[in-house]
Amino acid sequence: MVPLATDSGHSIESARRALAARLQAAGIDEPGLDARLLVGAAVELDLTAMVTQAARGLTPEEAARLEGYAQRRLAHEPVARILGAREFWGLPFRLSEATLVPRPDTETVVELALEIFREFRISGRRPRIADIGTGSGAILLALLHEIPEAFGVGTDVSLTALNTARDNAAALGLSGRAAFVACSYAAALRGPFDLIVSNPPYIPSAEIPKLSIEVREHDPHLALDGGNDGYDAYRILIPQAAERLAAGGALIVEAGQGQARNIETLMGGAALSVDRPPKADLGGILRAVSARKMPP
Repeated sequence: MVPLATDSGHSIESARRALAARLQAAGIDEPGLDARLLVGAAVELDLTAMVTQAARGLTPEEAARLEGYAQRRLAHEPVARILGAREFWGLPFRLSEATLVPRPDTETVVELALEIFREFRISGRRPRIADIGTGSGAILLALLHEIPEAFGVGTDVSLTALNTARDNAAALGLSGRAAFVACSYAAALRGPFDLIVSNPPYIPSAEIPKLSIEVREHDPHLALDGGNDGYDAYRILIPQAAERLAAGGALIVEAGQGQARNIETLMGGAALSVDRPPKADLGGILRAVSARKMPP
C-alpha cells in the first residue's frame, strides 16, 4: 500500500498522488478526482491554487485533516458526504444526513422541465413551480436560477432536509422566491402550478441491499425505498400533482432504469397527457418522464 503523506514535509502534489494511489489500490472509483477534491478541501484551495502551489508543503494540521478524509473515503463514504457539499447544475449545494447527494442524472429532470417551460405562454402572473420531496432543494433551486421570474415551493417530510434546502436557497440568493413546506408529497400544497417536478424514491425495497456501499450506507433510505415494485411514490404523487397543475402545466419526474413506460401509464391513468418521449440521461437511460394537464 502506498503511504499517505501525514506530515508537513510532503507537498500538496505528492500528497495528492499518494492519496490517489491509495484509493486506487482500494478499488475506489475515480481515485484521481477524489484525491484532488479531498486534498483541495484539506488545504482549503481551489484547483487553480492547488496547481500554482503544488510544491508547497502541507502543514501538520492539513496533513492530519487529509488523513481523516482519506480514512473516511477508504471506508466508502462518498466524497460529497465527507465534504458536506456537492455541485449540481453548476451550483453549490450543502448536504445533510436527510438529503440525497444530487447526481448528474437528475439534471435530466431540470433539462426537460426547462424545455417544456420554454413552450409555455404565461401572461399576467408569476410562473409557479413545486418540487415534491425537495431534499437539498437542488431541482427547485436550479429551476429558479434559470427562470428568474418564477416562484417555487419545495416539500419534504423531513424537517432536516427542509432546513438544508432553506440554507441552500439563502446561499444562492433565492430565498425571496422559494418557500419550503413540511408535508407528505404534495398534500399541503394548493395549486395551480405550472411545473411540478420530483425525484421520488424509486428503488424496489429488495434491491436496496444490492446497492453500492456509498448509496445504501450513506443516502437516507426514506429517499431511496420505492416499495415492493418501486412505484409506491408515483402512485401517490402523480394523482396529487394532476389536481394541482394549471391547465397546460406539466409534471416531470425522475425514473429508474426500465421504469419510464410504467410511469407514463400511471400518468395517463391520472388524466395527464403524455405528449413527448422520456428524456434520456448521458448513460442512455430514460431518466425524465413528463405529462401535461390539458386545458378543458
